[in-house]
Amino acid sequence: MSHFGAERVDSYWSQNWLNSPVVRDSEVTRAARRKSSHKKVAFPLLQDESPSAASTETTTPARPLLRQTPGSLLKQTFTPRSALRNPDVSAILGTGNRSRFVHTPRPKGSLSMNLDDSDWTNSLYPSPLSVLGDGSFTDEMNMSAVMLKEEDPGEAVSVGLFPEFLQLYLRHSSTAVFELLDDYETVCQDKVNTLRKLVLRSSSSQQKSSKTASITWLLQQETVTWRLINSLYRDRIQTAMDDGLMMDITSPSESEKSIMEQVFQRDSMVRQSQLVVDWLESIAKDEIGDFSDNIEYYAKSVCWENTLHTLKLRRDQTSVSFSRPLVTELDPDAPIRQKRPLADLDREDDARLLRYIYTLIRAGMTDEAQRLCKRCGQAWRAATLEGWKLYHDPNNSEGGAELQPVEGNPQRCVWKVCCWRMAEEEQFNRYERAIYAVLSGNLRQLLPVCESWEDTVWAYFRVLVDSLLEQELRSSGLSHEDLEELPREYLEASWTMEKVFEELQATDLKRVLEATKEHYHVIQKFVILGDLDGLLEEFGDWLGRTPPLPAHLLRFMTHLVLFYRSLGMQLKEEVCVDVLKAYISLLVKEKQVELIAFYVSHLPADMGVTQYACFLEEVTENEQRRRCLELAEQAGLDVAAVTKTVVETVRERDGEEFSHHDLTPALDTGTTAEDRQKIDIIDWLVFDPAQRAEALKQSNAIMRKFLASKKHDAAKLVFAKVPEDSMREIYRQWEEQGMNTPLPPEEENAIREHLCIRAYLEAHEAFNEWFRHMNSPPVKPTLPTQAKFTETIAYEMKEKEYKLEYETWQGRLDALTEDVKERIYNVLLFVDGGWMVDVREDAEVDSERSIQMALLRRLCLPMMTFLLLTVLQRTERHQESLRLADIIASDQHRLYEVFSKDELQKFLQKMRESSLLLLDKGLDPLGYELQS
Repeated sequence: MSHFGAERVDSYWSQNWLNSPVVRDSEVTRAARRKSSHKKVAFPLLQDESPSAASTETTTPARPLLRQTPGSLLKQTFTPRSALRNPDVSAILGTGNRSRFVHTPRPKGSLSMNLDDSDWTNSLYPSPLSVLGDGSFTDEMNMSAVMLKEEDPGEAVSVGLFPEFLQLYLRHSSTAVFELLDDYETVCQDKVNTLRKLVLRSSSSQQKSSKTASITWLLQQETVTWRLINSLYRDRIQTAMDDGLMMDITSPSESEKSIMEQVFQRDSMVRQSQLVVDWLESIAKDEIGDFSDNIEYYAKSVCWENTLHTLKLRRDQTSVSFSRPLVTELDPDAPIRQKRPLADLDREDDARLLRYIYTLIRAGMTDEAQRLCKRCGQAWRAATLEGWKLYHDPNNSEGGAELQPVEGNPQRCVWKVCCWRMAEEEQFNRYERAIYAVLSGNLRQLLPVCESWEDTVWAYFRVLVDSLLEQELRSSGLSHEDLEELPREYLEASWTMEKVFEELQATDLKRVLEATKEHYHVIQKFVILGDLDGLLEEFGDWLGRTPPLPAHLLRFMTHLVLFYRSLGMQLKEEVCVDVLKAYISLLVKEKQVELIAFYVSHLPADMGVTQYACFLEEVTENEQRRRCLELAEQAGLDVAAVTKTVVETVRERDGEEFSHHDLTPALDTGTTAEDRQKIDIIDWLVFDPAQRAEALKQSNAIMRKFLASKKHDAAKLVFAKVPEDSMREIYRQWEEQGMNTPLPPEEENAIREHLCIRAYLEAHEAFNEWFRHMNSPPVKPTLPTQAKFTETIAYEMKEKEYKLEYETWQGRLDALTEDVKERIYNVLLFVDGGWMVDVREDAEVDSERSIQMALLRRLCLPMMTFLLLTVLQRTERHQESLRLADIIASDQHRLYEVFSKDELQKFLQKMRESSLLLLDKGLDPLGYELQS
């Protein structure tokens, strides 16, 4: 049975149509004609049916996939070790009704698979709406119409898996990890079903359909991989829990069935190999589709009806010569014994029927295969499929008065040898040989019909289980001597799971060999082997390749790592971190803001802070920033550390050095886009009142650089970002902690620095206002020469207005002059040690901050001095400007230390200019009146 592979994703939805040329009785033939126009069949064509059949590698189920795994152990509370006290051996050795291992409820509304039901023919013609499931036909069509308009409908539909997986993870506690896996499988399957409907309704030539089919294949592989993980790890966890409780099984080996029970109880490798077989059969069962769609061709009770009809004609019309030889008898062995063929139509029917039977056995549906044989009048063939059942006579052990029916085949060994021989018989159809190869464990005859990775792995594991169980029977002494007729390599084979995959790597089938390299098949291999180190090595290798991994594969890898962590598995931590980081990067790229914090919380603490801070750098909208911090807090991240890291990263990004003001002739430097990013980044620290101290420290650091670059407007914007009540809030929080001691030195120094910057900015703003006013005096009117009387009157009126305006302007100038003087002196004579000088020397040493503050004193204080000189000289307050020299030279303030030699010379030159102007006014050089 063919499966879809990654190399043929585009043909994933191709449909094959089986139309039999067989002459049927009139009722069945009409039914076939009715169905032929819309039937969807998952069975591949026979090789000789059409040229396209051989190249078609994939088929499409006509119904939604089943959601639960037949071999997934434990859809109820069940574990192989404890529940196999009395296992159904039919579930162990064969492919019949696995009441223990197989629990696959049918989808709601699916067609019956029981071919013995009297109303089976009615199920052949479902309503056209039934394919849509339980939803409204109109709703489904509307959904499809909308999605098919998308550029890539597969992406649009499947993107919901990202938040859904997180919701499922949060919904389940660590004690419900397997229920979580059930839900993972279910949501993936739902998306697959939706995507299949979209692809089937779209044009096969559309490129977006191809993309959607590719996503569908990925999600289908993810679905079955979750199913496999769920099945195997339920058993492995239970095995680990029971290791200390297991006791040697000493019960007598009374029958083959009891021996098999004991093997499955004690041998986890055999048990888990059977789980792999069950898992692969469940996949095949999902892909079969509605098998009853095809039964109309075989809805008769007579075997080989065309041959029978021909033989009757020959008997009744003895005079007519028939040139073509046919069998003369219709017992099952007649074609082989007589070496004569059946009628052509019967041969075609037999070939198709045998393939269907093999397909059912491949899907673990032996009972359905037997029912099909009976329906087709081949009850003898159904009987050949019955002999695998293990023999068990309950009357030997139970000792009850009432006889119990005997189970199984007492001559199973003879039956198995016969099956082996039939599988080796070259005269049989290849699928007939494969059927008996499955039943006898004949791997060599089974592999030729295995066309996919899943088929081949199933064949190997099926033979592995069969071989190991037969070896156990032989060692028990219950085995029949006829087993000696089986090849020694089968009876003495030492199969292991590792050997299976080694053999798989050596296959000659190119398609299967290429499939072994597909991501999900590699994952499935390591999951089956339980090799977590190997799996994570593959993950690490994939992450380093280009192009990047598909988004849904990366999501799967991330949640698989989280699953293993929840089980306490020992993992390669560096690879787990790389997987999480890659997934976080994907979520950031896809703008899945609500999800990022949760996955970041699973990184190491320091790395998580860095990763989330990196993400927050690109978040600019205020409400979204607040939401991101809420999510970080809910996820358990260190929000304070995150916001601090964001601010520090942006603040230190450019590495710009402080520069002297004299190198920039302009009074102010413009604000760049990078500057605005630094300004806005302070918002991260003001959401939480508990971070007000950090907000002060970071804003101070940003403003120090702005002041050094003469970006006063940018510094003012930063200052405005800090809430006005920040200092009061810092003191209040300190008091709430019950602290009667002074603030910590770092906080106290930050507050003082903030006040220093505030004083400087206020002084600078006051000077700018003064400067604007100073340079915008009222314009004095002028009288035109030879003015007329009216012009003279108008001039006199304007002159009066000018005098009033000038008086107002002068009064405003005097007020602004006093204000700017006061504010600049507040900077030059800042209390408690001077401007930009810490009062607490017991703070933690921050050498960079100390250097910057000292440099700012050398940059800003001389500039403030020259601004004040400009104000005083422009307003002709030369005596006050001369007094400034006393302040600069004062040993109390030691401001002269911040002046360079050139700046002192320039300052003295300004003093000289003021003295000369005073002398011109008849005053002494210091502005005092000359003594007579």
